[in-house]
Amino acid sequence: MDENQEKILEQIKEKPAKKSGSAATNPLSKTLNSLKKPDLKNIKTLETKKTEQKEEKRATNPISSETSSIVARINNFNTNKTANRMYAGYMNTAANSHRVVDYSDLVYSLNNALEGKTSVHELFTAIHELFMEKLNSVFTAFGIVHEQSKCINIKLFNSMGSTYSSKLLLSDELNPIIQCFNSGTVVTQDNNKFLNIPYLPSSAAYMFPLNSINGCKGVMIVGKDSLENHIGLFSFIADYCALFMQNVELLEQTNKYANTDTLTGLYTHRGFQEVLTVELKKAEENESNLSIIMLDVNNISKINRELGHAKGDEVIKLLAEKVKQNIRSTDKAGRYGGDEIAIILPDTSTADAKYLAEYITYCLSCCFVDDVGPVKVSVGIATYPECSKDQEKLLILAEQAMYISQAKGYKEGMSAIISSADYNFWDDEALNSFAEVVAKRHSQLGIDFGEELLHKFNNEQIVSQNHLMELANSLAGAIDAKDPYTKGHSTSVSRYSEALARAINLPEDEVQRIKLGALLHDVGKIGIPESVLKKPGKLEGDEWEIMKQHPVIGAEKVLAPNDALRDLIPIVKYHHEHIDGSGYPENLKGENIPLAARIVAVADTFHALISDRPYRKGMSVEKACEILKDGAGKLWDSDLVRQFITIAPSLSTSV
Repeated sequence: MDENQEKILEQIKEKPAKKSGSAATNPLSKTLNSLKKPDLKNIKTLETKKTEQKEEKRATNPISSETSSIVARINNFNTNKTANRMYAGYMNTAANSHRVVDYSDLVYSLNNALEGKTSVHELFTAIHELFMEKLNSVFTAFGIVHEQSKCINIKLFNSMGSTYSSKLLLSDELNPIIQCFNSGTVVTQDNNKFLNIPYLPSSAAYMFPLNSINGCKGVMIVGKDSLENHIGLFSFIADYCALFMQNVELLEQTNKYANTDTLTGLYTHRGFQEVLTVELKKAEENESNLSIIMLDVNNISKINRELGHAKGDEVIKLLAEKVKQNIRSTDKAGRYGGDEIAIILPDTSTADAKYLAEYITYCLSCCFVDDVGPVKVSVGIATYPECSKDQEKLLILAEQAMYISQAKGYKEGMSAIISSADYNFWDDEALNSFAEVVAKRHSQLGIDFGEELLHKFNNEQIVSQNHLMELANSLAGAIDAKDPYTKGHSTSVSRYSEALARAINLPEDEVQRIKLGALLHDVGKIGIPESVLKKPGKLEGDEWEIMKQHPVIGAEKVLAPNDALRDLIPIVKYHHEHIDGSGYPENLKGENIPLAARIVAVADTFHALISDRPYRKGMSVEKACEILKDGAGKLWDSDLVRQFITIAPSLSTSV
């Protein structure tokens, strides 16, 4: 026996007996009394007995304070015991593993845990936490099959909250997890070594298939010493997980199909709008630019008509491919219309957007489609916040610029790339393009169109009579474009009214006032919904009442705010009044109706009679004059009708 061993023995002998027990009942004292010749072997035996006694008490006293020697501490560590409370979660007591489960409380907790969960990860985390809290599991793992890789991806949560990931090939048919997946039945294992997870406490493992209507989605694995009669409960939870996963997949597929165009693989119109809303919000928060490029395939209708829709689809797919190849990862593109593709360019100025548009059009010019040749497109650009901060207006301006590009054609074989910021809104092409956009896109635009148009009209600084006439012509053209059944109507009524005013020898300044008033006589239609304007038949009931509001809208909303146009109010407001008081809006009679309004009323009626309508063909000049003559003195001024009939044959009847 060496010196160190003798010191250890002396410490043991000198240790006083505990007050709670006598030497006769103290196993340590008995052992010491029985030692006649202490040696190292007996000391090791003593330490072994102490270790065994503590092992027996492990279930009720997991943390021991009696161990004082270095040897005992090492032995204690080797037997998987610890004095560190941080690892206490690894200890799964027999009492806890066999405690009675309150099913009603468990189902209630399960419902609360899963409420509001929208992702599979959230689901698995909630299930794991429930198992730890209510069922005292050692670990929980979930394996999800990946069809393309032919494997199951495992994610394990232990009692400490740590996670481990691994992958199992479906070809490993001896693995219990793969057996559970293939058979679709519960598989049990006495230990969890097959998981190959380091530092995982030993326990039995129970595998439950995640069975759904479309087959097995994967496997749920629970680490627990004993499930006893809880197999049905865990199977129920596994079935719930599978149902949840199935619903998430269906939702993802639905959103994908709803927001992805099947022909081009780009966003649909709806998806594009949703992305644009998000990107505009980011641009506002970051105070950055955002540009929209609108591309439209030229002559697509002709291609579809002469070469078939399959050829038209080929052209559109080519355009989509070139767009996808040349935009950045942060850019988004969508099929905005039948042959229109729009691109969202975050943090991009107008100049940079033009550069990208030029490159895309160049790439298209190098591609030849059989029987079509190079693909030609019209390009329009609008930039936030330079052009507008409103999403709807920004899109309208981009589309307007695209139509202007279409009108401009090509220069040196390249598309004319037009930005809304570069164009004068009151240019004839711009205004006509704006009206075309409105007519194409909005079936129920109503007063919103007027708000935009009138804002620009009333804020224009009028510098001369010619300037005023130019603006009036542009505004009238936009209104006529909104009502496709009366295209060119305002211009014709203005010309007829001017001719009648001259025929009765009115002063020149009055002739010019009537000419201008007649040009704007239907300006109130700016506030009439297109569902009423475009109805393919006669208006009835409420539709007619809505239409009858346009003279007042024109007078009060368009003319009244503009000083240069206020003297036209009587013409616009009263051109639908009748001599016998049966007209609208104020049922004026006879000479109470202003002369200028009576002149426009005759010209307006004549052009309406000779024009085609959706419910009838236009009449001949002779027939129209007969109707005017029959209504003279009742609906229209007799003298004016008589004078107009004399000049009608000399007027152009082209509409």
